[in-house]
Amino acid sequence: MSTPSPVRIAAVLSAEHRARLMSHAREVNFPEGARVFDEGARAESFWIVRSGTMTLEVPMPSRRPTPIESLGPGELVGWSWLFPPYVWQLSAEAMTPVRAYEFDATTVRVLMDADPAFGSAIGHWVGRVLALRLQQTRTRLIDLYAPHAIAG
Repeated sequence: MSTPSPVRIAAVLSAEHRARLMSHAREVNFPEGARVFDEGARAESFWIVRSGTMTLEVPMPSRRPTPIESLGPGELVGWSWLFPPYVWQLSAEAMTPVRAYEFDATTVRVLMDADPAFGSAIGHWVGRVLALRLQQTRTRLIDLYAPHAIAG
């Protein structure tokens, strides 16, 4: 995306909540072209991009996956880890070499349950990300299929 994301971690979480979350981060790297997760797989981790670009995709029957959004530094990759049944609803791929912070989903959910203020902040952040991603998915699918529906 060419405009800064309104849901980057620094724009949404307080310094205290960012520090609490980041104290549980593990640094990871993904080479260009790496599949980070696939729709339908178990959502056991999530990431915040440090550098590079990841693309979220919607798998399409009999077609290549449809890119929905490109994510860059400070952006959350993955929301399915927060909602049962904890299964990925999209797929993600590293479009460039990516450095990211990785978080264990179970650990973060336990922290959220133990501290309601922290849990609320993380829940609202993920909710804002989810709302934005759903809107972007809708827009992308309309761009792809509306011209065909009108012409047909």
